[in-house]
Amino acid sequence: MSVRNPAARRALICGSLAYDNIMLFNGRFKDHILPDKVHILNVSFLVPQLRREFGGCAGNIAYNLQLLGDTGLPMATVGRDFGAYREWMQQTGVPADHVRTVESEHTAQAFITTDLDDNQITAFHPGAMQHAHLNKVADAGSQVAIGIVSPDGRDGMLQHAAQFAQAKIPFIFDPGQGMPMFEGAELRAFIEQATWVTVNDYEWQLMQQRTGWSASQVAERVRALIITQGAEGSVIHAQGREFRIPSAKPAAVVDPTGCGDAYRAGLIHGLLRDLPWDVTGRIASLIGAIKIESRGTQNHRFTQAEFAERLQKSFGMTLHG
Repeated sequence: MSVRNPAARRALICGSLAYDNIMLFNGRFKDHILPDKVHILNVSFLVPQLRREFGGCAGNIAYNLQLLGDTGLPMATVGRDFGAYREWMQQTGVPADHVRTVESEHTAQAFITTDLDDNQITAFHPGAMQHAHLNKVADAGSQVAIGIVSPDGRDGMLQHAAQFAQAKIPFIFDPGQGMPMFEGAELRAFIEQATWVTVNDYEWQLMQQRTGWSASQVAERVRALIITQGAEGSVIHAQGREFRIPSAKPAAVVDPTGCGDAYRAGLIHGLLRDLPWDVTGRIASLIGAIKIESRGTQNHRFTQAEFAERLQKSFGMTLHG
């Protein structure tokens, strides 16, 4: 089955838009947290370094699609403090047509403190993301070729999957960090509605446990099950086969945050063009490797010519169109 209206090359990306506040503690948590006193824990960390990055799955996927020459339409709910992010979207050419502001809320935000051992303490405030269900897939009109349901508010994820299925728009189910919100019956319903399913290896173990389904049982219900495995590459179960996709070698490993979202943009890019799975997987692998070379989730850059050159060097592949 081909995507609907592939000439449009427009993907509706249902998911989060968030600020990532990243702080570095110049010490080690273990030196300040006493194991026998955790029941009365009261600690404070001085964090002289602070970065605020633009993130969220919908924003990250759309940003990478823009670099690849496609149009990703983020569908998300944000708060009254979204101004700086909206300006960034305008600068990078990512449409904000389906970004709804909820004035009573803050935009979703992650507060991440990392110590010298790369241990992390993270607090996440969902804010306006909890109102994702206010957006409707139908609001995007008829120019959407493909969709994706990525981590978002619980009700939003449930409703958007059902809306894609009802509208007969092929979509990817990408539960990501949202996986713990759903029980087995709900995950099985997502899979039955979806056209493709993508998870990382840890999420796949959880999905298996909760649904009781094996890879072959999931793959027979969708067009493809894609399981990413970090530096080990990825495996795509499709067409009754296993496509083993090698990882692309990055020039440097700087920050893995957002690599999964970059990979998913590569999947969408390939699906919009009906490319073979071994090609689509390698495109996705490469854009994930390019992302890992930069801090933050939306700070990497490349032209389409540069991407094509790296694809040739990494995998000996040449793309046309």
